Amino acid sequence: MAAERRWQAAAGLYGRLLRIYEEGRESIPERPYLFETDVEICLIGGSCKSPIERFWNGSSVYILQKARHNEESDPMEESKMDDAVYDSELLPKESSGPVALSVSRAKQLISLYTMVQNPNMTHLKISELVVLPPLWIRCDGSDPEHTCWLGAEPLKAGNKITGINFYMVTCDGPTADKTHFANLEELKMAHKKKHHSSIVGFYGFAQYELMRAAAIEDTIVESESNISVDITWNTVDKVLETPPLISAATLNIALESGDPRSPVYQLYRELQFLLSLAEGLKTGVTEWPEPLESESAVELVREFLTDLKRKLDGYCISGNNNETEKIKCDTAAVDSSIKSIFSERGDLDFAEQLWCKMRSVSSYQELIECFTLIIKSLEHGEIQPWIHQGSSSLLSKLIQQSYHGKIEVISLSGITPIQILLEIGLDKMKKDYVSFFIGQELATLTYLDYFISTSVDLQEQVHRVQKLHHMLEIMVSCTVLLQFKHENLFPLTQICMKYYKENPLNEKHVFQLPIRPALVKKFYQNDHPEIWKVDISSAHGQKEAKTTWQVSTNPPVEHMTSNNTGLFSDSTVNGSSEERMYFITMAQCSQVHFT
Repeated sequence: MAAERRWQAAAGLYGRLLRIYEEGRESIPERPYLFETDVEICLIGGSCKSPIERFWNGSSVYILQKARHNEESDPMEESKMDDAVYDSELLPKESSGPVALSVSRAKQLISLYTMVQNPNMTHLKISELVVLPPLWIRCDGSDPEHTCWLGAEPLKAGNKITGINFYMVTCDGPTADKTHFANLEELKMAHKKKHHSSIVGFYGFAQYELMRAAAIEDTIVESESNISVDITWNTVDKVLETPPLISAATLNIALESGDPRSPVYQLYRELQFLLSLAEGLKTGVTEWPEPLESESAVELVREFLTDLKRKLDGYCISGNNNETEKIKCDTAAVDSSIKSIFSERGDLDFAEQLWCKMRSVSSYQELIECFTLIIKSLEHGEIQPWIHQGSSSLLSKLIQQSYHGKIEVISLSGITPIQILLEIGLDKMKKDYVSFFIGQELATLTYLDYFISTSVDLQEQVHRVQKLHHMLEIMVSCTVLLQFKHENLFPLTQICMKYYKENPLNEKHVFQLPIRPALVKKFYQNDHPEIWKVDISSAHGQKEAKTTWQVSTNPPVEHMTSNNTGLFSDSTVNGSSEERMYFITMAQCSQVHFT
């Protein structure tokens, strides 16, 4: 009876995995699937980030973990519904952190998976055996080895399954006691003995953080921004060795806009005002930001118009530098270290200068008063402002009409004043970003056309300007923090622009740039790595056997934290907390061949 129940469980798991696999061919499901009331199955594939990428490389994989039920659902009732592969009573993938299964339960599931992938198990009556994706199971570390992952992957010869590759990942720590660290020679001998191999290769990997959230006075800036470098090399001589300069390196950049320390922070605030106008245009409700100027927008606009009238009347002395500076836009309080690559433009037209005055608008009524002053000045011919060619904004059309002595009557009511201000702000900020990228020879106008196109609606134009700002922040950060030159900024710009031509704004996206380690060595050579690992490998292809030893400052698996009693400790060397604390992870594999 026990054997029969085991066969039924294996057949049930195979049926469930097969249906998930077939449905996943069209699109990766958003919700997990239930198996035997206590296990949920997620299919990971495509562009999804794999939780086991540090220990296994592959395109599609099942992840099994403990089921997280909605409190109101009845898992026993749902389990009876054989056709309900898509289980609505389970929480979505992103709803909460993953929960691990016990190691004993994980071993049972691995055993069932192995049975149904073994072509010799004919008594299971599987009509046509399908090679399923590899299966990995989150484990709670309850065994003496502190196992955190168990995995199984079919070995194939053509379309025939010839065996199974088993994986085991264990974890301990965190600890600063280096006596717990592995000895490279011992790892090598253990690998050779286990896999009966005389030739092994050593492959190193290290990750260093180049930018961390720093303190401003007594405050920590909350930010997800991070710049790190991944370095890989061959021929490892000792544990935790610094990578040689002949290594391959990849820079990882994830940057959130809006850091007050950024040299372009004032431009970011300007963008936020633009976004609030776009939101007001869409919803009818505008949240007016805190004024950027001490004077009211109405006073600034009135003074600006008075200056223009005096110039038209011939009272302004040409070459008055103070007067010129007064009407120039103070877009960004640019840090001295960045002035050479990002500075305010000197060719601001009337509409752009007007935007700079009206960024301090603090109410809808104030907005109407400003535009009333401007339109009256145009109607009476008191000013004859110049504007850049190519602008299609409503204000530009009124200015062009004023050259001929008559402008159309517009109603300053509803969303019209907001739209007018949004249009001139969009025009101005687009030119700011274009000026930077072209001025630094990072892009051509043709390549920038997608980001500044007026053929899409205003909301989409604003979205694309946000993309331009995010790319600007990345370039400025790499210039200021890493002292990047044009030879590095140019390929990074191309990578960012290619991504943003195909994807929506995503400030959590990690942009990757291949670099030479020497470019950033001074930032990490005296620092501790965030991750350091060595892969010991023998054979190739499906016969490859690999042992991985890794230390990391963060838990290597998301379902285990330092709160796991009995698994992680707070040990330090000689009571000192200055030593870097590391989690120690070991990944091993073994193969079973079907005869």
